[in-house]
Amino acid sequence: MGSTVELERYTLANQAEIQAGGTGEVHEQLSRECLLILDGRALDRECLASALEDHGLGMAIEAMGSIDEWRVSEGMSVAAILFNLGGRKVTDHGIADQIRRISSEFKSVPVVILADTEDLAQILTALECGARGYIPTSVGIDVCVEAINLAAAGGIFVPASSVLSMRHLIDSGTRETPLTGMFTLRQAEVAQALRRGKANKIIAYELNLRESTVKVHIRNIMKKLKATNRTEVAYKVNDLFAEGTSAES
Repeated sequence: MGSTVELERYTLANQAEIQAGGTGEVHEQLSRECLLILDGRALDRECLASALEDHGLGMAIEAMGSIDEWRVSEGMSVAAILFNLGGRKVTDHGIADQIRRISSEFKSVPVVILADTEDLAQILTALECGARGYIPTSVGIDVCVEAINLAAAGGIFVPASSVLSMRHLIDSGTRETPLTGMFTLRQAEVAQALRRGKANKIIAYELNLRESTVKVHIRNIMKKLKATNRTEVAYKVNDLFAEGTSAES
């Protein structure tokens, strides 16, 4: 593993020397704080590091497979962390915990997520876990550079599509609230899932909850609806939505 780390650092330093036009300028660049790219896929992180350098990121870059690998390498001081999820989701098993752990360990360092999905729920979950930005891979490299620099300067970047989605949810909120008067937000989400016939394990996975927590929510929902089983909960929740629809019309 050590040889791989050294090769990556040598490659990035070599590229910087060519661009800077001299060894002295390279040492000046590498003495500054760096962007730490975290990605378990060597080719992806090396290509991303090269692209960011080519497009004038303005800080040195270290590309590592994990935080542990960075510690072993005794790397530079970190100005920002770019955690590349690729096709994975924030709600996938263990990902949210990784974001929380990194954000907690590097409290003064912004953690930015790079991922393929632009789903609003994924973005909000990432921010709840401590991320200071979320970059979808649908944006260009120049936008990526600006988003990283914004986070390093203390700002938070989210894609415009997510802001528009949030506005749509706010605008339509009054039409989608048959459950909000009776349940908490989490209970309403679980009730919706029960209405669709989903199993506890699936509900726990989709809402990033423990299965035991889902069971507690279901018990509370049953008490509030005075229902004796899941099927009765589904029927009563459907009735609430039917009443809400008829009230709107």
